Amino acid sequence: MRTHLRSYFATLFAGDLAAFGAPPADEALVGHIRAEQVSLVLGYSFGIMLANACNALVLAIALWQSPDWAFALVWAAAVGSAALFFGLQARASRRIAKPQFVSRRTMYRLVRNALALGTAWGIVPVAFFADASTGGQLVITCLCSGMLAGGALAFATIPIAAIAFTAPIFVGIAICLGRNGDFVYLLMAVLVLVYGSVLLRGVFVNAFEFRRRIIAQHEAERTVRQDPLTHLPNRVAFNEALNGALNRLARSGEEFAVLLLDLDRFKEVNDQFGHPAGDEFLVQIASRLQRCTRAAEHVARIGGDEFALVMANLARPEDALEIAERFVAAFTEPFQIEGLEVNRTISIGIVLAPRDGSTSHDLLKHVDIALYRAKKSAPGTICFFEASDDRSARDRRALQRDLEHAIEADELFLVYQPFLDIRKGRVTGFEALLRWQHPTRGLIPPSVFIPIAEESGLIHQLGEWVIRRACTMLSRWPDDIRIAVNFSAVQFQNVGILQTIVDALAEANVAPSRLEIEITESMLLSKYGSAATVLNALLELGVTVALDDFGTGFSSLTYLRKLPFSRIKIDQSFIRDMLVQPDCAAIVKSVIGLARDLRIGVVAEGVETADQLECLRQISCDEVQGYLISRPVSGSEISALLDHDPQHSVHAA
Repeated sequence: MRTHLRSYFATLFAGDLAAFGAPPADEALVGHIRAEQVSLVLGYSFGIMLANACNALVLAIALWQSPDWAFALVWAAAVGSAALFFGLQARASRRIAKPQFVSRRTMYRLVRNALALGTAWGIVPVAFFADASTGGQLVITCLCSGMLAGGALAFATIPIAAIAFTAPIFVGIAICLGRNGDFVYLLMAVLVLVYGSVLLRGVFVNAFEFRRRIIAQHEAERTVRQDPLTHLPNRVAFNEALNGALNRLARSGEEFAVLLLDLDRFKEVNDQFGHPAGDEFLVQIASRLQRCTRAAEHVARIGGDEFALVMANLARPEDALEIAERFVAAFTEPFQIEGLEVNRTISIGIVLAPRDGSTSHDLLKHVDIALYRAKKSAPGTICFFEASDDRSARDRRALQRDLEHAIEADELFLVYQPFLDIRKGRVTGFEALLRWQHPTRGLIPPSVFIPIAEESGLIHQLGEWVIRRACTMLSRWPDDIRIAVNFSAVQFQNVGILQTIVDALAEANVAPSRLEIEITESMLLSKYGSAATVLNALLELGVTVALDDFGTGFSSLTYLRKLPFSRIKIDQSFIRDMLVQPDCAAIVKSVIGLARDLRIGVVAEGVETADQLECLRQISCDEVQGYLISRPVSGSEISALLDHDPQHSVHAA
């Protein structure tokens, strides 16, 4: 019973109309209603407080000849000063952007202040009415009536505050009128009771209507500002929250943080379980993220698997880091998807305002850069924005712009590194390697510009150019020579890649079996679902497929069993150490034996010494590639390379 009463009074003094029979609502919505109520009160406060100060001055003047003039002067000075102080505070608060959420504690303070001010005016009829002149009594009557009406107006949406303000005045008037046995005063008491009842009824009617209107407006706005899947705020709501935080920063210097969150490897969930399961996964994610935030803050879903949070009233950067760490920790427990456990991580970028920017454009740009670095570092990483990130991003964007025009400017070219058949001692093919000769930066390595091309989507245009140029070059070589082209994981998302290969082969009039597509284990690890379909289609076309960097991934044997590889390439790290580390030698030997049993060809990459070549010959490796055989050469040098005995060149080396 005691707990129930405590809960009821907490609801009552928080201004919640549920205490008077209104339907209950969740705390977030009630906090929003309180914000609207307080905003209205602040709108009236400066004028009402100014009126209080004027009324106090009028009362002091009216009682100047009264025996209580000294007490009246002290009272007027105290009430007038307090009214002006609170009025100026209210005016300053109005300059700050309207809050979206107001806590119970704020409403408690408002009710307490209303009670204090009402009590101050309730003292007036009790203390001064009896000894005042007829004119003074008239002034007191008018002032108390005005305070009753003004209080009802100021707190028209908050019944408990209106009661707290008007009740002491009613009590004071009742005591005053009750002291005099005159029948006229009794009539006045009845009139005051009637007027008070009308005022309070009006307050309740207005408050209930106001609450209903705010809830209806909130529901309507929620459809525009709420993500329909997760029921989190959407990008519109996030932008509004960000703009509100920027306004508070400009007006009061209130610092804040913006956190940008991106789920690692979300696409794999859609590929493996389907989009409905992916949607359910996002709902689970949203629930976990929202549980990590403070009551007045809401994570927003601003894109497919991208979330964001504006963390207001930031006391120190560590507070933002603490929230981010909660987000990361929320992903330690596996998710349940169609009865299976799925583990995922989330990467987070953080910016601090105004340190990292004071406009929405700068903050969003910088938090995106911070997130980019986090995702590049490792899954589940948190990164604050750093000035060096911006320089790197600008440099990356400049390279992207230059790369967009590199093909038309004839800055791209291919070089070719040969494969040597150990048993036959002859070149059997070449790997086409893309190079970029920038007009001012010089030769830019693929490790720099290929990731930029993948992120921007330019990889599809570059890939098509490489395929067509490689097939054109292939048409000039003998029919028993093949060409290998590296494929990016992103290229497998392009449904038109197969048609590009068909067209390139037809235009060059070369057999599909002479074209070899090289893919890496890391690409299969991230895009396994779509890779199998594309690779089988390539096999049906007659194109051969090689698995590059073999041994550096995690599920090589699964790939060899399920996917149609014609050749595997042993990563150069194993070849480099196989003569000095027995475990590397054992791995190379085992891979060659496994490939022979599976009838898959083997190429050893990175052969740089004659001893390495001899070792590979003894364990029956099919082909080798490396600087010992030849460095990558231009197309004009290939004819000379094919005309000479490569085996003789190796011995000479």
